[in-house]
Amino acid sequence: MSFSVQPTGEGMGIPQLGYGVWQVEPDASAALVAHALRTGYRLIDTAEAYYNEEGVGEGIRASGVARDQVMVATKVWNTHHGYDQTLRAFDASLHRLGLDYVDLYLMHWPSRIRNAYVDTWRAMVRLREEGRVRAIGVCNFAIPQLQRLIGETGVVPVLNQVELHPYFQQRALRRFHREAGIATQSWSPLGVWKDGPASPLDDQVVRALAAKHGRTPAQVVLRWHLDNGLLVVSKSARPARIEENFRIGDFALDEEDLARMAALDRADGRLGPDPETAEF
Repeated sequence: MSFSVQPTGEGMGIPQLGYGVWQVEPDASAALVAHALRTGYRLIDTAEAYYNEEGVGEGIRASGVARDQVMVATKVWNTHHGYDQTLRAFDASLHRLGLDYVDLYLMHWPSRIRNAYVDTWRAMVRLREEGRVRAIGVCNFAIPQLQRLIGETGVVPVLNQVELHPYFQQRALRRFHREAGIATQSWSPLGVWKDGPASPLDDQVVRALAAKHGRTPAQVVLRWHLDNGLLVVSKSARPARIEENFRIGDFALDEEDLARMAALDRADGRLGPDPETAEF
């Protein structure tokens, strides 16, 4: 079962379906990463702010999967924005991972209140030019922030990882990405938020499509991301759910299904912070 796309001219394919370790406890991360890789995932998404980079590295080494078959993504946190600070943060992440290079280095947030994301990006460009990083991208960037980043450096991110799910479909941002040659990668793809409102998994439309295809609501929503040409990072701390989330390569939603899902978009569907107003 293969999930991969080649969204840019970076010379590398990015697995369309990845395993993320946000909120995965450090002492559990190694075993779960190893399980995900043995299941078939080939993209592992972590961050310095997740405090589990060590476990990710351990899991990769324990999995039995060759390093060159695994795409490892990690992220620089807001408190390390700035040129020199980013270079030091990368060195620390690489040490914690126990790797010689990182496949994908991402800026976790634009951190508009620090207003140093352009200098951070320039440091990331240097890391890519030195071969220590294969590709660079961003997370949680709004259109004006992307325009400034590209306008001042001339370097287009390989992807922008953003909150995206059936209740918050980010159509304008996705359109900008297509025009600029940026891949869209979804976080919180199921629209589930601790102590948040009802998620798409409980929506009558999603449940009807799950019954139609003989799948779980989560599998239908993840398939919706793939059928819309999105990259997606799914997370679970349960081995059985990790396997279930991966078993979505043998069915697809039809045009009627996709139209029903498209109608679920909500103006107030955002669950997380807005990058244009966030105060961190």
